[in-house]
Amino acid sequence: MESIKIADYMNRHPVTFTAHMPIAEAVELFLQNQQIGGPVIDENRKVIGFLSEQDCLIKMLEATYLNENHCDVGDVMHGDPLTVKKEASVLDLAQQMTHHQPKIYPIVDDEDKLIGIINRSAVLKAIDDHLRAMYERGHTRLV
Repeated sequence: MESIKIADYMNRHPVTFTAHMPIAEAVELFLQNQQIGGPVIDENRKVIGFLSEQDCLIKMLEATYLNENHCDVGDVMHGDPLTVKKEASVLDLAQQMTHHQPKIYPIVDDEDKLIGIINRSAVLKAIDDHLRAMYERGHTRLV
């Protein structure tokens, strides 16, 4: 089976966050961009964490009950997120996604700097495109 590369299906312009960004600002970015999670980067674009809508929801509920809303992304982000390289196989990532929770993976270069993200929908599209191409070329058996 030919290799399907992450680079061909990645989002090269994802929404990103910084550790010092207020949660309220992060929530606005999620709402405006319809992205359910994103990498937290430092000033050199190095991935230092990951923030999800669920993280924000939990923190905002706490803020509602405690009547305070002062929290930064760095307070709730997940440190040391799982990342992938753009040269990696989409099929390998799909298998990894069946065993791990992340729905979105930051894509990093050799210096761990962010170059994009890939989500479960993009992985599904890549596999679907590949299977359709095989079918159109006349393959009757799918591996």
